[in-house]
Amino acid sequence: MNGRPVSAKAVLSLLMSLLLGLCSPFASAAQGFAGLGTTAEGFAVPQPGKVFTFPRDHGAHPDFRIEWWYVTANLTGADGKAYGVQWTLFRSALQPGDREGWSSPQIWMGHAGLTTPDRHFVAERLARGGIGQAGVTAEPFEAWIDDWRMQATAPVTGDDAVAHVALKASGADFGYALDLTAKQPIVLQGQGGYSVKSAAGQASYYYSQPFYAVRGTLSLPGGDVSVTGQAWLDREWSSQPLAADQTGWDWFSLHLDSGEKLMGFRLRDGGAGYTSATWIAADGTPSPLPPGALTLAPLATAQVAGRTVPVGWRLSLPARGLDVTTTAVNPQAWMATRTPYWEGPITFSGSQSGRGYLEMTGY
Repeated sequence: MNGRPVSAKAVLSLLMSLLLGLCSPFASAAQGFAGLGTTAEGFAVPQPGKVFTFPRDHGAHPDFRIEWWYVTANLTGADGKAYGVQWTLFRSALQPGDREGWSSPQIWMGHAGLTTPDRHFVAERLARGGIGQAGVTAEPFEAWIDDWRMQATAPVTGDDAVAHVALKASGADFGYALDLTAKQPIVLQGQGGYSVKSAAGQASYYYSQPFYAVRGTLSLPGGDVSVTGQAWLDREWSSQPLAADQTGWDWFSLHLDSGEKLMGFRLRDGGAGYTSATWIAADGTPSPLPPGALTLAPLATAQVAGRTVPVGWRLSLPARGLDVTTTAVNPQAWMATRTPYWEGPITFSGSQSGRGYLEMTGY
């Protein structure tokens, strides 16, 4: 998800309650990134200059408070329709480090979504660490919660350990099984993988694989649909909360028809917000952009789950000649999980055209 991903303060309150066995009531406030509280005391904190080591960094980092493995896919069916798929595994810790068995401080949550032009399907899983319900192994790579899996399908190592993966999840009335093959190397976001989230300096470690080609099958109430398309993996971990005035984020991943990619987000603070972006060349070379280089402006709203949500946007990046307007494939792509948020596939047109994904928290 941020950087990508889901609304943090509330998600982490939920996860903390799960670990303590106090699963109700669940918090519903939506702030930003990480933190089972207001400090990162006792946990490791991201620092500039990290040297990423693969395949180890594909695995879990239990000395950090939170991380996720997050995949979005823009797909076209054999029926000619546009589809979107999301698969996310979250890890959160009550204490640094890990232990086997019920004393493990690690807790896990999975989200799966499937979007069609007229329906949006959602499922959620919760699990304890240390007892085999959920986890991640770096080599061979596998991330799972119950029977949901993101799993390497080729015997490769290093950063290529996630170059070929199978992805599957299912809910009460939907499912998907997809094969993902990377066409370019992994991309480090921010400054060499150090992604700043506010003017105060909160940050995460963040890398992506935005060059997956996808082939697979969606299972829907009307029957199975064969699909092809593109997918984007985000990996992120941190221990730091966002600034106190940040209330949520708007995060975009764009696949340009010309072959380039763009990751951009805005963390809302009641004013102009804090924006960050990375331009990714067709050969995978990233160019991090300074805060404020990307401008995000909502253009159209929809009533979604009793909320007013901006589902149409203008994105402007003068440094790259980009000025586009986005359109949601399905404006009602609401993730009705314990911590709800909007997430779904988009198309865009203007100076460039293509498709991508939008995630919005805090609305």
